[in-house]
Amino acid sequence: MNSVGLVMELKPGCYEEYKRRHDDLWPELSHAMTSFNINMVIYRFGEHLFVHGTAPSGDAWTQLNEHPVTPRWNAYMAEVLKTDESGQIIFQSLPQAFAFGEFRKD
Repeated sequence: MNSVGLVMELKPGCYEEYKRRHDDLWPELSHAMTSFNINMVIYRFGEHLFVHGTAPSGDAWTQLNEHPVTPRWNAYMAEVLKTDESGQIIFQSLPQAFAFGEFRKD
């Protein structure tokens, strides 16, 4: 199993719209994530969002990122998330500080 942790930041006042968009997740994106066996949960702390995702391998993440729906979804979500100067969502990778059980990498 390959696990990732990311943090993103909401644009001010955009949480309700962010939540609505995820509650109405595009079927094409849902299908792509399911086909690559990706599981994900996102937690909120103030204006920060913490993503924890798992996949069978790093290659599954690559396949999702290369799928045609991903750039369209990211552009859609860039409307409610902080972006860099080129308009790309700022995803900050989180280093793993502790792992137990199936999350341990031996």
